[in-house]
Amino acid sequence: MADTSFSLYALPEEHELLRKSVRELADDKIKPRAAEIDEAAEYPWDVHKAIKDADLLAIHVPEQYGGAGADKIAHCIVIEEVARVCASSSLIPMGNKLGTTGLILSGGEELKAKYLPLVASGEATFSYALSEREAGSDAASMKTRAVRDGDDFVINGTKAWITGAGVNTHYTLMAVTDPDKGANGISAFVIEATDPGFSVGQKERKMGIKGSPTCEIYFEDCRIPADRMIGAEGTGFKTALKTLDHTRLGIGAQAVGIAQGALDAAVDYIKERRQFGKAIADFQGVQWMVADMAMRIEAARQMVYVAAAKAERGAPDMTFASSAAKCFASDTAMSVTTDAVQLFGGAGYTRDFPVERMMRDAKITQIYEGTNQVQRMVMARQVLKGR
Repeated sequence: MADTSFSLYALPEEHELLRKSVRELADDKIKPRAAEIDEAAEYPWDVHKAIKDADLLAIHVPEQYGGAGADKIAHCIVIEEVARVCASSSLIPMGNKLGTTGLILSGGEELKAKYLPLVASGEATFSYALSEREAGSDAASMKTRAVRDGDDFVINGTKAWITGAGVNTHYTLMAVTDPDKGANGISAFVIEATDPGFSVGQKERKMGIKGSPTCEIYFEDCRIPADRMIGAEGTGFKTALKTLDHTRLGIGAQAVGIAQGALDAAVDYIKERRQFGKAIADFQGVQWMVADMAMRIEAARQMVYVAAAKAERGAPDMTFASSAAKCFASDTAMSVTTDAVQLFGGAGYTRDFPVERMMRDAKITQIYEGTNQVQRMVMARQVLKGR
């Protein structure tokens, strides 16, 4: 039998080098700004520029369109390392991938050639516009309409919970083109922020990820060229679901990063904080908490990377793997950040320490890109049909 090594089960050196470079960027340019970004609830354009200058804004764009063509594990590493210090900032590359994945998966060559080079250069950034106030988990019940008018479509309606709205230059929109066909009557379009009839509402006042704007967007007789449709008419909802299979694992990576950041902060604190004559890290009860936190984080990280690898090669069970990674990692982030606050004691409940922010930021990972209740429905269906 040929000699085998456990080292075969490891990330390639290029991924570890990427992690090192992103971690250095995050610690140098982003971590010092994290608390201020949260406090001010303003988009961090300086961080945006730092990410762009490091060529990390859209590493997922294929090489043929001027991008790095990085794989999904590499993208997850970028998100994870930025989220370790600032969840809001991690949404800069994460939201851009969410907004462009539908175009990459389903767009025609002319449409991709028009927009993806702009994304690769950082000139354009995308948001994803699927949800509505009454069409969240039940996205197929959306009401936003796109009506054909000669060589154009005229769009009317409102989308809600749009990450990066008002900051990003473009939007991937799902709208109803044939109301009689249900989910098969939904189509996808590229919207430019300068399109007449398009506008952005006020920012939501959120619990966490305050440095990433979340707004409603409005379409009032918004006229766009018909050639901005992504894929064939009526395939928009399928594109939306395919997109989420590829991107919700990014939420898992964000959750892992938040959890790791909280654990790191907690470990530093409990080594220094002394009670009853010794560091609280020396108490067995505290050590067990730390062990459980670290164990769950590592399990979540491996699930995210495996899901990313499955999505990269289009494995038959990628839908299950992506939902499982997102669900488990986000539950882990909520659990770990809660424990981190506990380890800080009363100090953890103040904004003087990062774990309070991390706990607030972690909560959204259990909600967006499909609540964890929806993820469990998705997983159950995949299991019952044999994945």
